[in-house]
Amino acid sequence: MDVIRAAAVQFEHVAGDKAANLETVRRFVDHAVELRVQVVAFPECCLTGYWFLRHLSPAELAELAEPVPDGPTCRAVRALAAESGVTVGAGLVERGDDGRLYNTYLVALPDGACHKHRKLHCFVSQHMSSGDTYTVFDTPYGWRVGVLICYDCNLGENVRMTALRGCDLLLAPHQTGGCKSINPHVMGLVDRGLWDRREEDPASIEAELRGPKGRGWLMRWLPSRAHDNGLFLLFSNGVGTDDDEIRTGNSAIFDPYGRVMAETAHPGDDMVVADLDPRLLENCTGRRWNRSRRPELYGDLARPTGQERDTRELLMVDKGIRPAAPGD
Repeated sequence: MDVIRAAAVQFEHVAGDKAANLETVRRFVDHAVELRVQVVAFPECCLTGYWFLRHLSPAELAELAEPVPDGPTCRAVRALAAESGVTVGAGLVERGDDGRLYNTYLVALPDGACHKHRKLHCFVSQHMSSGDTYTVFDTPYGWRVGVLICYDCNLGENVRMTALRGCDLLLAPHQTGGCKSINPHVMGLVDRGLWDRREEDPASIEAELRGPKGRGWLMRWLPSRAHDNGLFLLFSNGVGTDDDEIRTGNSAIFDPYGRVMAETAHPGDDMVVADLDPRLLENCTGRRWNRSRRPELYGDLARPTGQERDTRELLMVDKGIRPAAPGD
């Protein structure tokens, strides 16, 4: 394994406009090439848009979705990876061969290889399904790369399962921060007035993005996903208007000790870059801890407790929204 240069991007997507969003991806990949970046991670559903999906009918979602990896936008991303020599990860709505719709993340490699991850805890629309498979794959760089989308990372079990499959670098695309919640201890809506005045008053919106609605909340738990599992983590997040919420960006790169290698609080499109040294993986805390695991004690982790609930129901209730019933 050699040192690789990686980047995490945040940008404000255009809801439903894959052509416009693809052009933004292309612009950032061009910049990545200038900086000799080898792997660049874009946010969850950045190609299609995200939070507005909950308003769409099954027919509207199906029209926006495409097969992965052979749909037209996917082919464009794959061509971009091949032309640029950069591994590119980007999210969109997938129309599966099984007729279902998925929140999917495509990773296109320069050598033509292509991988996808379907979000394990999809909740944005009652018409979309959750995936059921962990995603870890080899790369020409000698690194094993894994993918978990947004809420997938909230559950420690998902990151641990990915780590146990040999993940060295976790791509963690998100659309988070600034989320509505009836829980006063969790995020909360970003002041839209601050966002609208970001150019004339950048200090106030940056303080909002760095505070408990954004970075402050993320730093309570996100570094531990890297530290406790002994892996590098690329956190690529949306920023700006996402339907009726304002995403906080805060895109960052973490090393296997949970330390921030690069981050941004810029209230707009941005990219952070870091050189990932595999020597940090060799004896890091998380990997040493995992070598002392006692799997014979953990059987209850895979047994239902009776307290499990549907992710969509939990998240919508937390936002104070009544989940739509089937047929609504």
